[in-house]
Order: sequence, then C-alpha cells, then structure tokens
Amino acid sequence: MSLLHIAVLAPFIVALVVMLTYKLIGRVHTGWVVLPVPVVLFAYFLGLIPTIQGGEQLQAVLEWIPSAGINFTVYLDGLSLIFALLISGIGSLVVLYSIFYMDKNKEAVHRFYVYLLLFMGAMLGVVLSDNLMVLYGFWELTSISSFLLIAFWHHRDRSRYGALKSMLITVFGGLAMFAGFILLYAMTGTFSVREIVADVGSIAGDAMFIPAMILILLGAFTKSAQFPFHIWLPDAMEAPTPVSAYLHSATMVKAGIYLVARFSPVFAGQASWFWIVAITGLTTLIYASIRAIKQTDLKALLAFSTISQLGLIMSLLGLGSAAAYYGDGVDTLLYAKATTAAIFHLMNHAIFKGALFMVVGIVDHETGTRDLRKLGGLMSLMPITFTVAVIGAFSMAGLPPFNGFLSKEMFFTAVLQASDMNFWNAETWGILIPVVAWIASVFTFLYSMILVFKTFTGRFQPEKLEKKPHEAPLGMLIPPVILASLAIVFGLFPNLLSQTLIEPAMAAIHPGLLGAEDRFHVHIEMWHGWTTEIFMTIGIIVLGTVLYKLHGRARIMNTSLTKRWTWNKLYDGGLRVLERGGETLTSTYMTGSLRHYVMYIFVFFIAVLGGGLLLVDNIGFDRTAYAPMSFYEAVAILGLVIPVIALPFVRTRLMAIILTGAAGYMVTLFFVLFRAPDLALTQMVVETVSVMLFLLCFYHLPKLKREKVPMSLKWRNLLISAGVGAVVTLIALAASSGRTFDSIADYFIQESYRSAGGKNIVNVILVDFRGFDTLLEITVLGIASLGIYALIKIDLGEGILGERDRYEGAYLPNSNDVILRTVSKVVIFIVVTFSWFLFNSGHHEPGGGFIGGLMTSAALVLLSMAFGMDMTRKIVPFEFRKVTAAGLAIALLTGIGSFAFNAPFLSHSFGYFNLPLLGKTELATAVLFDLGVYLAVVGVTMTIINSIGRDN
Repeated sequence: MSLLHIAVLAPFIVALVVMLTYKLIGRVHTGWVVLPVPVVLFAYFLGLIPTIQGGEQLQAVLEWIPSAGINFTVYLDGLSLIFALLISGIGSLVVLYSIFYMDKNKEAVHRFYVYLLLFMGAMLGVVLSDNLMVLYGFWELTSISSFLLIAFWHHRDRSRYGALKSMLITVFGGLAMFAGFILLYAMTGTFSVREIVADVGSIAGDAMFIPAMILILLGAFTKSAQFPFHIWLPDAMEAPTPVSAYLHSATMVKAGIYLVARFSPVFAGQASWFWIVAITGLTTLIYASIRAIKQTDLKALLAFSTISQLGLIMSLLGLGSAAAYYGDGVDTLLYAKATTAAIFHLMNHAIFKGALFMVVGIVDHETGTRDLRKLGGLMSLMPITFTVAVIGAFSMAGLPPFNGFLSKEMFFTAVLQASDMNFWNAETWGILIPVVAWIASVFTFLYSMILVFKTFTGRFQPEKLEKKPHEAPLGMLIPPVILASLAIVFGLFPNLLSQTLIEPAMAAIHPGLLGAEDRFHVHIEMWHGWTTEIFMTIGIIVLGTVLYKLHGRARIMNTSLTKRWTWNKLYDGGLRVLERGGETLTSTYMTGSLRHYVMYIFVFFIAVLGGGLLLVDNIGFDRTAYAPMSFYEAVAILGLVIPVIALPFVRTRLMAIILTGAAGYMVTLFFVLFRAPDLALTQMVVETVSVMLFLLCFYHLPKLKREKVPMSLKWRNLLISAGVGAVVTLIALAASSGRTFDSIADYFIQESYRSAGGKNIVNVILVDFRGFDTLLEITVLGIASLGIYALIKIDLGEGILGERDRYEGAYLPNSNDVILRTVSKVVIFIVVTFSWFLFNSGHHEPGGGFIGGLMTSAALVLLSMAFGMDMTRKIVPFEFRKVTAAGLAIALLTGIGSFAFNAPFLSHSFGYFNLPLLGKTELATAVLFDLGVYLAVVGVTMTIINSIGRDN
C-alpha cells in the first residue's frame, strides 16, 4: 500500500479510533487528538511539491474488483496536489479553531470530529481517485458526511432542514454524474480518468458524448452551488462555523470546480462546454452578488458571497476551455490565461473566505449574534479580529495589495479577451461577458464593505447583544491570522505559487496544449501600467463606495428581489408535491395488512418469474437429468408435507410454532440425506433459534381467534399459494436440466484447496470466493438487529427508555425446573465447546464461523431460559451490539488488510508453519474473517433474543 493510499485512508482510521476510544481520552479535548492528522497530511503533500513541479505524476494501484476494471487507483498531479493541500492545510487550521470554538462540556465533540474526519478522507478520495467508480463513492460520502456536519445541532429545525436540502440536491447531482460516468465507460471501455483523456479523440463524435457532458456538469453544478442549484448553501450555514469555514469555503463546494477542471481535457474545445460552463458561472456570479447585499445575517452574506465567487471560478474555467479550440499557438496561451486565473483565485478564495468565516464565528461566539442590525462599533473591542476582517474583505473585494486583487485583475483580462473571440458565436454575445463581470464585481465590493464596516464601525449597541463582547482567545485567533497573513504574502509575492503549484495544475488541465518537453510559464505581477483592467477596478471602487453610502437608505438594495416566487419556495413546493403524491400513492396499497403485503410480493414473484419461464425459449425440462427418488426421500417428503398441510387448520399459536419447527427440522433431514452436513447443522440451529424467537414474540400476542374469511378470499389465497409453489418447483426443475454452460461448482471443487487452502468447499465459498457477499450479509443482519433493538426499546409515549426502565421486571424469569437447570449446566458447556470445535475445524471439516456462532447463541439462549437473563448478563457481561460491531470491524479490516500486500479487497492467504506443541499447522487469514462472522452472528442473535425476551 502506497503513502498516497494511506493519506486517503488515515482520516477514516483515526475517525474509527476516536469513535471507539473517546471515553478514554478524559479531560483532553478530542480536537487535540485529531489535529495531528491534517497537519501530517499537509506536511506530506508539501513535501511532494518539488516532485510534481518537476513534471512527474505519482500513481499507485490497489486492486479491488479488477475483473470489472474497478480499482482503488490514486493519482497525484498538479491539480490534485492543490486540492490536497487545501483540504489538509485549511483542515489543520479549522481543527485548531474548533478546539476553542466547540465546548467539550456542552457539545458531543467526539461525534463532530468523527464526521469531520470522514469528510476530510472523502474529499481526499475525490481529488486523488483516478477510477470513476471510486471517485463517485467518495463523492457521495462527502454528501453524507456534510449532511451529518450540517445537522450536528440536530435539535434545531433549521439545521435538519438545511442538512436535508443539501443532501437531496447534491445527491441528485451525484446520481446524474454517475450516469455520465457510465456513458463515458460505455464509450471508452475504461473507468480510468487518464485513459479516458488519452482516448478523447475517438469519442468526441459519439452520440453519448454530449449527454455524458451534461450529466457530469449537473454533478459539478449541484456540488459547487451554481445557479439554480445554489439554494442549499445558505441553509447549510446552520452548521457550526468551523464546518462552514471548511466545507463551504475551501473544500466541499470546490469539489464541483475540481470536477470541471479534471474533465476539461475531455470536454474542453466543445462549444457546448464553453457556453454552459461560462454562462452558468457568470449567472451565478452576478445573481449571488446581488443577493449578498440584501442579507442581514453575516453567515448568510458569506454564503451568497461564496456562491458568487464559485461562479467566478466556474466562468473562468469555461472561458479557459476556449484554449482547446486552437490546440496550439499564441491564441491558445491567450485563452489559457483564464484557466490560470481560475486556479489562482481558487487558492485565494480558500484563504480569504476561510479567514472571514472564522471572523464571523468569533463575532458570533463573543457577542451571541450574527445579525448586522445588532452589531457595530466592535473595532476597538476586537482589534485583531477587525484587522483580519479588513484583510479578508479587501482581498475578496479585489483591492491591492492583497491576493484577491491579482486574481480579480486576471479575471478582467480573461473576460476582455473573451469579448474579442470570433468563434462559437462569441462575436455576437461576447461583449456582454465583461459587462456582467464588472457589474458583479461592483456588488462584490459592496458586500465586502458591508461585512467589515457594518460589523466593526458605527454605533456600539451593547443592549442588543447577548454577551459582553471582547477579543477572542488566542487559539481562535491563530488560524484566521495565519490565513490573513497568507493573503498579504501571496498578494506581494504571487510567484511563490506560480511555478510550484499553478504551472503543474495548468499542465493537468490542458495536457494537450504542451509538447513532450514544454511547460507553461506563469508570471504574476501587481502592476501592469494603466490598463483597462485598472480603470475597471477604479470604477468599481468609485461606484461601490457610492452604493455603500446609499445602502442603508435605498429600499431596493435591502429588500428581496421577489417575495411571491423564490427558488426556495419552488424547492419547498416541489418537495411537498412529491411527499403528498408519494403519500397518496402509498396509501392505495399500504393498507396495514400483512396479508396484503405478502400477497403483493407473491403475485409479483409469480408474474415476473413465472412469466420468465413462459417467455424465455432457452428454459426446458429434461426429465432424463432428474435423479430417482429413494424410499428415505419419500418418507422425508411425507414428513414435510403433513405439518405444512396441517398448519392452516390449527387453533393455537403454540401448535402453529410446533408444526413450523417440524417442517424446518424435516428440511434438515433432507440436507442429511443429500450429504450436506454444513447445511444440515446450520438449518437445525437456525430452526431452534427461530422457534425460540417465535415463542418470545407470540407470548405478547393475544389468543388466536378464528376469523370469518369470505370464500372468495380463501380461493384467492389458495391460487396465490399454489402459484408460488408451482413457480418454485418449475424453477428448480429447470435449473436441474438443460444447462447451456458448465457449472461453477467444478471451479470451486478444483480451487478450494489449491487457491484457498480449505477442504470444506462450503466454508471456503463463504469466507473466500464469495467473501464480499458474506460481508454484506452480516452487515444486513447487524442493521436488522439494531432495528429490532430500537423498535423494542422505543416508547412512543415517553421517548427512548433506558436499559433499566425497559428491562425492569424482565419477561424471561428464572426457571424453577430443577432438572432443566441441572442438565443445562452440562449441556451449555458441551454446546459451547462444540461451537468452538465447529469454528476451528470449519476450513477443512463441516463447520465455520456462521454455524459456530449460531451454536454459541443457542447455548446462551439455553442459559437464559434455565437461569434467567440477569444470570446471563453476569456470566457473559458483554453488550451484544458491540459484539456485532466488533465482528463487522474484524471482517472489514481483514478485507482491507489485503491492500497492504497489493492484493484485491478480501484476498486471503494461507501457509504451513511449525508451531510449538502443534507441529506443522496451516494458518489462513480467512480464519480472521470467519472470526468476524462468528462474532457478528452471536451479537446479532443475542441482541434480538435479549431485546424481545427481556422486554416487559
């Protein structure tokens, strides 16, 4: 496993450690434990700058599903390095800031940092992944983790609303992007981004090319809050300020920017790409800048300013794509300057916007409000915060000598050059581009001045503040001061970034514009003389100052554009329509009757599978392939049919359980007859535990009464039952005859011992050949057990009950049967011993983790029946939900461990070793996975048994 892989996985690993050990940390703030992670990552990526600057790219591959072309391939070039530095660098400052912002005595800070680390790892995965499927997985993980962070204060309605809105919109875009990825794969036959870029010449004319482009842009626009998908970002400001400073200024909202930049080599040069990206960016830029000046909440103002700045960067990437139209030459480099400006402003925006979010967090933390109508006069009380605010806001406004001034001047250069374009119909509409850019920049200047001077100057209003304001503690000041210092340093010395970061990123975005030994030459200067761009800036300052003076007086500048119709109302109305429509549709078939639900499932089953048997020509029934029926099999069938036929006629629930169990045990007999001991053991124990569960559940139900059912309903039920039986029988008969390909069983028989080191083919299939299936199955079982636990534990009248409240006077009492208690003492020991024998011998003999776990659970059930639940808790003092979690973790970590040996996920190894006392012994990593299965099965079974059996 490479260091790049470790860099991506490190936040996830530390998140798991924090989740499991936060109680052991004690008085130490969890943030101090987390802080080394982004700091070390930032130092690591800083150390890679000379390598990337020299023209090299780093790549490492971990095979995951190589047969499908899905591997965990990480790729570091100039573009991904910039984002990795932003993710880890800003992340380090945000974690430090949050240590002083989040009170560990009042907040669940361990949960906060787990979510933050999940997001950090997901973002690193997005920008470093070369495989489209892996990139998509990390992409959606950013949506999930950001949902958790935005809803961190989940007791607030607006937090939950904002979190849900952000997830719905970004996940919608993610699904569209996923569809675009599938189309790219259909055109190229590869999921590798680099291979797609290399093959772009052969797919540009494909009919799926433009649909793929539009779908991928939908993903980018929703993630980067481009108009009209911008509505989620202002509501996401309900998150704690450190989250806003990290996600909504430097990382998550830049993921869409990254996606557009990464796929520019594929789609740039297309007129549709140029106009869609440029117009969407410019529309977002001017719309959000106008909305920003109307906000009275500081974070809302910053939210719309972020949307506006993202639109600026997006428009630059669109304008820069014109460079691919020429391919090479002077005009190519001319339009590539727009891309240079986009990269530079991407970094500048992360710096000054991160500082401003932290400033707003300090103001809110120290005054108790973010309302501009209550603030003012804080300059003398918070001089350091004011200084940082001035630097950040002036940089955002594009004033010298700060870094924002340089990238804004480069933006003006790009839009002026775009107005001179004579292709793609730009000669007609191109003149509007610099006009829109200039007007938007005026409003940018205006909201920047509002942010600073409305907050820190003017009349001090202590009577409107919840707290007595004072300067923030040093720990909260260090991160924004560092960012403000960088805004000055990169403003005065911009070429610190030119050769080290911007030039390699340009090479990554426009690889087709360079020869084998060529490189981009980027040189940024503060002064270029009295150019058009300078006069545009002077005009912005003059008009912006006038508008600032009029801001408090002109009503049009302080009221909404429209009150009746807004994008938020459209979203809310659309959601209500979907909810009502879903409720109406669902109410037509969700009647509350279990009989109806089972009927729907069985009718669908008959229609689809039965229809398939009738319509598919290749399915046949070759009776010569069927084996003759033996006497013992006939007896077993008779023993199975009798209880099944008798079941509908019984009058008590107890008899129904007995007959159901009898049918199950007869199935066990079939497995014995067919020489399948593993399945026989499993079926027997499952049936035993299932009967126990039925008994526990039916104890709470009223006495069984005979229903008066209409004859038509009985006939309907009979037809459906007969139909299901007939379809299953026909499928079984068809599967046993007329095979058009060789059975995979031959492969398992040949490779079971040679490839997996196991003689028990069933167990080898479960833990090795189909280990991924088993992992997902025990995960589903774990989720089901937690669902049952929650349903039992919750009390609709009083909320969630505590352990003692729920289990006071538990149902399963101590048995008074002396014989049962005496025999159980011996039997339990024998069963547990046998379960461990089954577990240890399962790789070569009948057994394994699943059956071993069921046997152990059966022993614990017997212990509970004989001696009561309290005695079981004393003898086995484990929380079985944690046992389930431990089993899942062991199974998952066993699969991940194969990456350390450059093997696909869940690859196993085995070998023979001479051990003391044991001699030559086989050791297989599959046993570790099987241990995870064993623990998960015990945890799941006992969680369910305890939840139902101990409920009063």
